Amino acid sequence: MEGGPHKADSTEFKECLSLSFTRPYILQLALSAGIGGLLFGYDTGVISGALLYIRDDFKQVERSTVLQETIVSMAVAGAIVGAAFGGWMNDKFGRRLSILFADVLFFAGAIIMAAAPLPGIIILGRIFVGLGVGMASMTAPLYISEASPHKIRGALVSLNGLLITGGQFLSYLINLAFTRVSGTWRWMLGIAGLPALIQFVLMLMLPESPRWLYRKDRKKDAETILKRIYPADEVPRELDLLRQSVESEIAEEGTIGEYSLFGKVRKAWTTRMVRRGLVAGIICQVAQQFCGINTVMYYAPTIVQLAGYASNSTALALSLITSGLNAVGSIVSMYFVDRSGRRRLMIISLCGIILWLAVLSGVFYAASVKSPDVGFMETQHFSNFTCPAYNAASGIQWRCVDCLKAECSFCSNEDNKLRAGACLANPEANEPMKHACQSEHRDWYTQGCPSNFGWVALVALAAYIISYSPGMGTSPWIVNSEIYPLRFRGICGGMAAVANWVSNLIVTQTFLSLTKAIGTANTFVLFACYSIIALVLIFLFVPETKGLPFEEVEKMMSDDNYKAWKTRSAYKKHQLPEL
Repeated sequence: MEGGPHKADSTEFKECLSLSFTRPYILQLALSAGIGGLLFGYDTGVISGALLYIRDDFKQVERSTVLQETIVSMAVAGAIVGAAFGGWMNDKFGRRLSILFADVLFFAGAIIMAAAPLPGIIILGRIFVGLGVGMASMTAPLYISEASPHKIRGALVSLNGLLITGGQFLSYLINLAFTRVSGTWRWMLGIAGLPALIQFVLMLMLPESPRWLYRKDRKKDAETILKRIYPADEVPRELDLLRQSVESEIAEEGTIGEYSLFGKVRKAWTTRMVRRGLVAGIICQVAQQFCGINTVMYYAPTIVQLAGYASNSTALALSLITSGLNAVGSIVSMYFVDRSGRRRLMIISLCGIILWLAVLSGVFYAASVKSPDVGFMETQHFSNFTCPAYNAASGIQWRCVDCLKAECSFCSNEDNKLRAGACLANPEANEPMKHACQSEHRDWYTQGCPSNFGWVALVALAAYIISYSPGMGTSPWIVNSEIYPLRFRGICGGMAAVANWVSNLIVTQTFLSLTKAIGTANTFVLFACYSIIALVLIFLFVPETKGLPFEEVEKMMSDDNYKAWKTRSAYKKHQLPEL
């Protein structure tokens, strides 16, 4: 999730509610721009359900985990480029035009995916959507923060974060709604074009950010917009504050001494204070992804199927739990982050993540060991569709997991799904096989095996989300908004965000391949190991920034005896001079 330097408190939310009635234009502005957050969240969640039905329609996708991963991850790859291009476009053409362009990309991507005749066209549409998501993810909160009254800025930026998790939850509901409609995944992916179109129309009626206009020396235009945001008696003061802020920002940028992108990057890494902040910020962002969260958000229904639930609609319905808990966790984090601290929340969060990843690993291991046998008589019952790799005469007893590893499908026992079932041929002739199996009231398994442990996996998955969302879900973005000096905040925040997106790409592009290569249980063990490493690194290198002014953070990071794990009270007593 995108974070910002300003975090909302309860007073701001009360003020926001009050101003919503007295000056509804402000809420209209925030909600219109916030649709970008909704689109960001929707795309994150919708592909998890659509993938189930894309596999059914395109057999080459069913057979290739790499193709499935590519369909999911190309949006992330597009987002990396979109975020980088969006930064330039924001500065050159303004926030409003950048959001409008993101809407065009998102709408085009949705239409391309909905009409796609081939998996390659779906991937093309995913790249378009990713470009739009990358631009919207950085532009929407920026536009809201610059075009909102300072009294309620934190609340309105937080609203954008809530719309992201709300978009994820909405995507699961829409996925579930279209499970019995002809064209399933086409509707799931195509309907995303509607909010993009709505936002495009709304943004045409809204002004540019007054801050951007002022920086472009369009001061009269900036003043006109401020008059719509603030009461008339407050406009002169706000205009003066805007002038001071922009002049200070330009002066700070000049103190870096480098004006090229590469020069700024080099300067950041060679300045000890900034390098310490960058190491901490990038560790937080990479850890957020390598604890495995987007395997859950992008592949939740597939994970549910791996846990033993064969039905696509059942997998989607149960996946609502993860999305709903993630949304609740985002609300909870708004309460605890300024009370417990960022560092402490991340450490507690990672402890819970490690525990529940270990439980998930144990559940999937037990499920594979206890998976039903492949019965000779059961398989012979479907003699025309027998898996070519299965040879009962060899004397080797196959289980359901062996059948799936051979890229065949498992048809459960008619009387009891935990008893011996049939191992049927590869997906080339999938539909007649599947029909023959299901016509006898049996379940058809291609991802996981029948199991009594499925409910334990769901509980562990829910507990994992509860552990992740309030801590590792939001704190890394907050730390990154607070840990860099003002003059380096843009370039360092950008590098950390790219690290987050690249880590996201690596995880989403490899998850299904890992489950095939080393098994689902070992894949979760791997994520648990990454989380242990992240816990150690965060303990060693990430300081607590709760309640510290930017100047104090800068002094702390500059100190010769700086140690991230020292408590704030000890640090203030022994290292920081009194201000």
